[in-house]
This record gives sequence, structure tokens and C-alpha cells, in this order.
Amino acid sequence: MRAKPAPINTPEALDPAARGFSIDAHRITVPKAVPGLHLVATPIGNLGDITLRALQTLAGVDVIACEDTRITRRLTERYAIAAPLKQYHEHNAEAARPKILEALAAGGSIALVSDAGTPLISDPGFKLVREVCAAGHAVHALPGPSSVLAALSVAALPTDRFFFEGFLPAKSAARRSRLAELARIDATLVMFESGNRMQDTLTDLAEIMGDRDAAVCRELTKLHEEVRRAPLAELARQADAPETRGEFVLVIGPPAADADVLTSNALDDLLREQLAAHSVKDAVAHAVALSGRPRREVYARALELAKDLRGGDGEE
Repeated sequence: MRAKPAPINTPEALDPAARGFSIDAHRITVPKAVPGLHLVATPIGNLGDITLRALQTLAGVDVIACEDTRITRRLTERYAIAAPLKQYHEHNAEAARPKILEALAAGGSIALVSDAGTPLISDPGFKLVREVCAAGHAVHALPGPSSVLAALSVAALPTDRFFFEGFLPAKSAARRSRLAELARIDATLVMFESGNRMQDTLTDLAEIMGDRDAAVCRELTKLHEEVRRAPLAELARQADAPETRGEFVLVIGPPAADADVLTSNALDDLLREQLAAHSVKDAVAHAVALSGRPRREVYARALELAKDLRGGDGEE
């Protein structure tokens, strides 16, 4: 259960002498940050990956808005940053946003950070940025660490085009349906997954996307960083006893130019799902759009499955 968030009101007046940060026992004093909302990327694991500009900004703002004060405090204590921490996360965002806007209207400077990486990437910052912009306040982006880009850079897969999916659905049927849609995208795919679902997800990926090359990245930039590169089928076989601790990023290469987008088993799963809710005609149209298979082939298979599911000749 999260701690009760402290209010974010009029900017707190820090002692000017406290505005600064320390590196290797060297104290660096910084000026007050310019007014506005500062989107600050923070390390995804190794605290040494913070940028100098990020340190200067975090030390110079009136307030640091963060998902979990316990996690962000590790960073501020490491660099002796005195700016107060206030919680901003999906559970308190509706109540916290007006207080942040009030502080910005009073000329305050606020930094927004996520627990790790770049704000707004799989975290609740989008609505805040939208309202801050609508109110006419400045928004400043401070680029830096990102697990998505880190995973892409070490996966040894094409990087000219990629699609970031974020977290997949937790339930099997919804996950497989979404993977069937993703299989149509002619680009490298990047997604997050929790350790306890890695085996099921890799099995689904191998069945739906075939033997594409992929990489499983765990604990990037941390002490126990691990990157496994292999075809999806091999990664699925290796996942019978996976390490479930840590943060996982999956990177899946694009389909080969002459490859079927969906395997036969995946096509059957897709058709069964569609036939359960739609006519044969509509189910076939949806499956053709997602599978990349010829309509004649998909229609013939749909009739066979409809006959098993509904009895009779399968026609409607």
C-alpha cells in the first residue's frame, strides 16, 4: 500500500545554499531551475547513468514529483540533492495534478521523474503534460536512460524501424489476440513483461510468430544484467525454469520478407476467437487482415473450424 501523498502547493523555498549536488565528495552549487515542468530521465538500474544536466535540474527545482519516494530517494541521497519529493502516480494523479498546476502558476519549477527511465514511457505522466501545456506553462525534456533503447541497442536485431508495445495483456486469450495483431507489423517489436509470465509469453510468441530472432533482456545496466539472444522457439524452450526476478524487456525481430505472418496454429486460434463472436464472413475478413494469408486459404480453414464449433456445414 502506498504512503499517503504529501500535497504539492506553492513552491517550497529552499535555502539557496542547499541547491546543489555532490559527486565524489565535490559539492556543486546550482541556480534555481527555470519555471515550468521538467521531464527528467533517471537511471534504469545503474545510478551512475544520470546526466549532469539531470542532476543540475533535480537540485534546482522546487519539488521533485515521483512515483515512489523510496525509490527516487536512493538517487537524491546518492548525489546529496535536497529538493523535496512528492508522490505523483496513477492512484493519486487526479488529486495531485491541480496542486502541481497551482505551483506552476505561482512561478514554480517541478521535476517529474518515473521510478526508472524516461517519464511518460509506460507511466502516468501524459495527462499531466497535456494539462500543463493547456495551461500555458513551459515543459522541458531532459533526455537520458531508457530501457527500450538500451534493449534495442544490445539485441543485435534491426533498429531502423521498431514498435514499442509496452506491457502485454495478462490474460492468455487477450495476450494471444494482441500478439496476432502485432505479428502483422513489419518492424522490430519491443515489449515489457513480468518475470512470472515470461514462460507463457515466450511460448505464445513462438507459436504465433514462428522462429523469428529475438532477445530477452533482464536487469539492464544492473549488476546481474543478462541478455539471451536466440530464435523464439529456442527462447521458449529455455524458459521452463527462468529467473523471474528483475525487469524484463523483450525484443523480437521483424518477419522475413517471404514468411507467413502467422503460423497455422496461431491462425486457428485467431479464427476460433473470431468465430465465437462473429459470422464466418466477418471472422475471415478479420483473419485475412491480420494473418497475411490468402483469403481462399483462410476461408477454407474457417469453414472447417466453424463446422467443428457449430456443427453442420459451417456456412451462415
